[in-house]
Amino acid sequence: MDNKTATALRRLRLVSAPEAVSFLLLLVCSVLKRTTDFDAVPVMGSIHGVLFILYVIFWADAWNRAKWSLKTAALYFVLSVLPTGGFFAERRLKRESEDAVIASRARREGVVNA
Repeated sequence: MDNKTATALRRLRLVSAPEAVSFLLLLVCSVLKRTTDFDAVPVMGSIHGVLFILYVIFWADAWNRAKWSLKTAALYFVLSVLPTGGFFAERRLKRESEDAVIASRARREGVVNA
């Protein structure tokens, strides 16, 4: 894995958890708006919107650079629209990048079938 691909995956990973948290907070704010006088939906909506747009931009870049299959790219996109999906995406991306580092080291050291 080259440096640009690793950077694209790292960016996607770093934005996935905050995007998931903002989605959950937006849901809580929506419930509070309906049940109390507390209305933080405009603020949380803006924050979540920015994080979601960043996620989609970073997702498209990672898809392009990592040469994901359509199934893998669709999975990461679906995870972005689920309330807790960003946490699963972050964990999966972390595992994927660690596996890539291990494979890269094995190729460098000449281990067969790595």
